[in-house]
Amino acid sequence: MTRDSVIPVFDVGGVLIDWNPRHLYRKLFDDEAEMETFLATVCTPSWNLEMDGGKPFATGVAELSARFPDRAGLIRAFHERWQEMVPRAIDGTVTILRDLKRSGHALYAITNFSAEKFALERRRWSFLKWFDGLVVSGEIGAVKPDPAIYRRLLEDYRLDPAACLFIDDSPANVAGAMAVGMRGHRFTDPEALHRALAEHGLI
Repeated sequence: MTRDSVIPVFDVGGVLIDWNPRHLYRKLFDDEAEMETFLATVCTPSWNLEMDGGKPFATGVAELSARFPDRAGLIRAFHERWQEMVPRAIDGTVTILRDLKRSGHALYAITNFSAEKFALERRRWSFLKWFDGLVVSGEIGAVKPDPAIYRRLLEDYRLDPAACLFIDDSPANVAGAMAVGMRGHRFTDPEALHRALAEHGLI
């Protein structure tokens, strides 16, 4: 394959940055099981996805606090201490991204992310500015694996889906990309990603 025959399209959280609410809530709970119950029943993944889809965090927090008033302080922490959920970049993947950039590859990304929180992370991590094209779910009101978010990238940047290799840690999101004609790689670690990119002639 030639260098330009495959176009890498990255997810952000779980691939380039280590986002996990447990990084924060382990500081706020003494009991691991109690923390897991809170994250499964109060600040749930589906609730967080509402902000990824465009709902302002202040609105989401107010609505959830009304349902769980005894947990209001812990719910506010999800918003007010959000960056403590992202303690580090995933250095191995950032190195891969840097190598691809230096080699002249066009780089793209599709991420499920609150628009307001992504603005914070963009200022924090310089590598989020390396992309030639980027679609943020909170800015367009569609979240992976909705076909609309993948098509938005393809249409905005005039990309051939068959040429795109989508990299995401979520099997459902990879399947969503493949459903619109993209290739897919389920991210597990930087080493496996490096091997996959080498197989596609990117590295």
